Amino acid sequence: MAVRTSGAAHTDASVLRRCDGSELFGVDPDDLPDGLVVADETGRVICFNAAAAKITAVSKAEALGAPLERALPLEDLKGRRWWRLTDPYGGIATRVGQPERNLLLPGGREVLVSARYVRERPTGPIRRLVVSLRGTEARRRTERSHAELIATVAHELRSPLTSVQGFTATLLAKWERFTDDQKRLMLETVDADAHRVTRLIAELLDISRIDSGRLEVRRQLVDIAAAVGRHIQAHMAGGQSPDRFLVRIQQPLPDLWADPDKIDQVLGNLLENAVRHGEGTVTIEVAPASAHDEQKGTAVTVSDEGPGIPEESMGRVFTRFWRGSKRGGTGLGLYIVKGIVEAHGGTIAVGRGPGGGAQFRFILPVGAPAYLS
Repeated sequence: MAVRTSGAAHTDASVLRRCDGSELFGVDPDDLPDGLVVADETGRVICFNAAAAKITAVSKAEALGAPLERALPLEDLKGRRWWRLTDPYGGIATRVGQPERNLLLPGGREVLVSARYVRERPTGPIRRLVVSLRGTEARRRTERSHAELIATVAHELRSPLTSVQGFTATLLAKWERFTDDQKRLMLETVDADAHRVTRLIAELLDISRIDSGRLEVRRQLVDIAAAVGRHIQAHMAGGQSPDRFLVRIQQPLPDLWADPDKIDQVLGNLLENAVRHGEGTVTIEVAPASAHDEQKGTAVTVSDEGPGIPEESMGRVFTRFWRGSKRGGTGLGLYIVKGIVEAHGGTIAVGRGPGGGAQFRFILPVGAPAYLS
């Protein structure tokens, strides 16, 4: 990197004043979440914020006033000196910056670096070189999460699609050889597997909307007690004993304005988990939020009498792919439940119920849609 030097004038107090943030940037650089390094027209560092010091393990005192290449000794993945390779001060005059890429700090630590060249005029000399630094941990976690999601989806889709393909091919090739009962059994299996695929796709769409903050909530007046009753009836129609469920409704309940389809999704996931993974009586309590709660609204508690969730696992219950047992499921349901509750402005927590099993409690806040307020 071609760097012009101009003596000690750039390491005095004027440099430090330019880095305190209020004069040069309008904000304190130490308040920024990403690393910020700024070099002046001579290539010497005039700003090195706290995040940059943390990422690079170079103190602000060492960096300020030092040549950029010494304060920020970056190499590309082939071991080449990055500032000499890009030559911002002596390179192509029309270049406006460098896109974000992975570079290496001393010791082989990876860091995401992007740069902006601030020029006096479009092809003039650089007045300021602004460098942004970010750690790679968040990106790596995202990449691992995406890889896990793809692997899970591939695994979950393989079984039902294989079943659908196998049964339909068999029926088409040998229709006349099967009795009506055999045909009905195979078609029912195909129907169940198709529903399984549809549900997985719906879960993936929900995850995409939750992660991007695009989950829409269409609020209507919801009768939460009636919704609980419908879900219990569905479980009893599926073969569960009425004695398996205990419902407690504390009246009067505050008006609940929520998305009825999404509340059904929350109740369905929590009840299915309690029935599938828990034991004994499944208790559903609906009541106004108590004085001990941080917000006013409707509180719904679902608990069972099974083995419960180990203490060391409670912090991971609402993360993707967490499974409480080996009894099936994608491990995405509780992640979606949390996203839906929070999209309504509510909260959800997990703990241990009175019977020793798992207990999930969510609160949906009081409030009507904006057009009614």
